[in-house]
Amino acid sequence: MGPIEAGEGGVLIRVKAVPGARSDQVAGVLGDRLKVRVSAPPEAGKANRAIAELLAASLGVRARQVTLVAGPGSPEKTFLASGVSVEQAARALGISPD
Repeated sequence: MGPIEAGEGGVLIRVKAVPGARSDQVAGVLGDRLKVRVSAPPEAGKANRAIAELLAASLGVRARQVTLVAGPGSPEKTFLASGVSVEQAARALGISPD
């Protein structure tokens, strides 16, 4: 299983979050998750918002179309990107769709 799968109205993206990084970037696949580095600190949801915004920009959708659905306090999170297919997400994020 890869980091992207079909979800209700879009795709679920499983993320391994690395907050407090030097820069914001999608760093590639790590196991069954997409490793995402953000400079925002892991406090008061700042890193979660930064990850959602980075995923939205990478996918070419509005930030409000990417929502956190699991793992708000954990480094392992799941986001739902609405209005995006698995193929579109995989292409935009540079990973192989499973």
